[in-house]
Amino acid sequence: MSGPLLLALALIAVYWLARVGRAARLSLRPAQAWWGVPGLALLLLAPLLDLPALFGVGAALLLLSEFAPAAFVPAPAELPGRWAQAGWPLVGVVLGAGLLTALPPAPVAGQGALLPLAASLLLAGAAGLLGALLTPPLHRRAPLGFQVRWNRAVTPEWPDLSVTVTEQGAYLKNVSGRALRLAGWSPAGLNAWYRVRGPGGTPLLELRSGQEALLPVTAQDSGVRVWYAPLRADEAHLFRADWTPPARAESRVLN
Repeated sequence: MSGPLLLALALIAVYWLARVGRAARLSLRPAQAWWGVPGLALLLLAPLLDLPALFGVGAALLLLSEFAPAAFVPAPAELPGRWAQAGWPLVGVVLGAGLLTALPPAPVAGQGALLPLAASLLLAGAAGLLGALLTPPLHRRAPLGFQVRWNRAVTPEWPDLSVTVTEQGAYLKNVSGRALRLAGWSPAGLNAWYRVRGPGGTPLLELRSGQEALLPVTAQDSGVRVWYAPLRADEAHLFRADWTPPARAESRVLN
């Protein structure tokens, strides 16, 4: 195996670990991103077994781990302690390091798969340790209440929510990739306060990533205001959405 190939695979592994660490700081955990581990293993195994087809499969798995829509998912709301989370990843790191040190400088036939196995254990274990050490702890917070309606709220530069207006009402969807704690909502221009409810009418205190809620707006409403906060933050956020009411759609002027 050539030195430049080993260097290239090492740089890919470092990049993948950096991506996992950056996601952990945002309370995200690898999902389809785990395909990067067998992908790198196949890239390492292809020259050892002289099977070029494995190189193509490994490259495809790396692309899947990089561009898959669900490469990372929000970390569970309830997590054990950091040391409890680091237990199995630490076992993987120790096993991978031990296997690497036990390999002879020039492996004989039949030992070619041990190097990719050791590298996979090290990579997966290191990713698990990063997730355990860098994911912010979740402190139990009191439910958001009516007071956020009058307190200062932050409007994020990139919205965490999207809204789709239909005949049944405005469907509110969490597009942030993380869970959000909900406080309440109000139609635009009205001094009102309503609980956010699901399509079935159940009150929602939390909106998971990709989950929808139904805001029962009328044909005269021209927008909504939603107060919420990220699951692992205390600062209240405000989502604003405005549109031309269906009752005045014929008088709308498009520039």
